[in-house]
Amino acid sequence: MKHLTTPADFHAFIDSFDTLLADMDGCILLGNTLIPGVDSTLAYLRSLGKRIIFVTNNSSKSRAAYVAKLSGMGLHGVTEDEIFGSSYAAACYLDETQFPRDKYVYMLGQEGMQAELEAQGFKTCGGLEDKDIKFTGMDDLTSIQPDPKVGAVLCGFDGWINYTKLAKAHTYLQDPNVKFLATNSDSTYPVGSRTFPGSGSLYTPLVASTGRHPVVLGKPHSTMLKVILDKYHLNPERTCMVGDRLDTDILFGKNGGCKTLLVMTGVTKEHTLMSEDNKIRPDFVLQSLGDLAAIAK
Repeated sequence: MKHLTTPADFHAFIDSFDTLLADMDGCILLGNTLIPGVDSTLAYLRSLGKRIIFVTNNSSKSRAAYVAKLSGMGLHGVTEDEIFGSSYAAACYLDETQFPRDKYVYMLGQEGMQAELEAQGFKTCGGLEDKDIKFTGMDDLTSIQPDPKVGAVLCGFDGWINYTKLAKAHTYLQDPNVKFLATNSDSTYPVGSRTFPGSGSLYTPLVASTGRHPVVLGKPHSTMLKVILDKYHLNPERTCMVGDRLDTDILFGKNGGCKTLLVMTGVTKEHTLMSEDNKIRPDFVLQSLGDLAAIAK
């Protein structure tokens, strides 16, 4: 583990990779604010021929929505092809595993998930169309029947989750041929200084009720990294994952054989990194990704 502090450190680090996989929140931005200097760093890396791919566990936003968000914060020129969210990863995974286009994907998710699946030609159901269903008693559940048209259940963040959605997903998953997928296993979602249930907490009732465990696509699981490496034809030894979380971003890179850079602008603090209890050690540590261009130039 090396702390990057001098221009020589920075140049050696930059020379060690061709592609940078960059986490979003806590690394590129904080909420709706771009971290100072990040735009200059990304422009500098691109001028050196480095490829930038933004990797996020967020399943609610489509790639198009992220392009608009980043542009609105002053990070211009980012394309959809440079953004890899967990819903897009799910669509790519379904494509790679030859999921039939005549089957439906039942969603516990929102607009971004639906947009990414349908952009890849997959049929969807559930999601927002089931968000207003009122539960009035157990007798209502008799109308929920197995549906041979449903070939997969995909779980992400769903701000309108309800019992009927879970009951439908549970019913479809009784068929062992129906795929069980999850965009990520994040148990909590940080909001300011507090946390709330994340996507991983929303699918756990289905694990309990069905006895099945989903294929989890997002960080730190290697499924999404394999999809990224295959899609962009990347060499993991010449790829670096940068992020602010040890247990997702850094572990994600390590699981795929990539170099790893931890930035201290988000969740991880110095005392956590240096604790004897911490078993996840990044290859490199930097105070902020925004420092890279200023010191390396």
